[in-house]
Amino acid sequence: MNQITSTNGFLHTLNDEERRILRKIVKKVHLAYHPTEFQTDREADKMIAVIGPEVVERMLKFGVDHKVDEL
Repeated sequence: MNQITSTNGFLHTLNDEERRILRKIVKKVHLAYHPTEFQTDREADKMIAVIGPEVVERMLKFGVDHKVDEL
């Protein structure tokens, strides 16, 4: 797992697997009550950028520990 230390523009430090896990979590939790047309990777990425690197680290740990990518 990548160490995310910068609060500005940290999304480029995520690898494809981490980004996929985060997008899945954000769509399932944060975008669940939005219309389907807004549940896109782009909207998930915007939400991830706003959440910040500290929360993203915890979300990644949760996603890996609970095998979110296998749901």
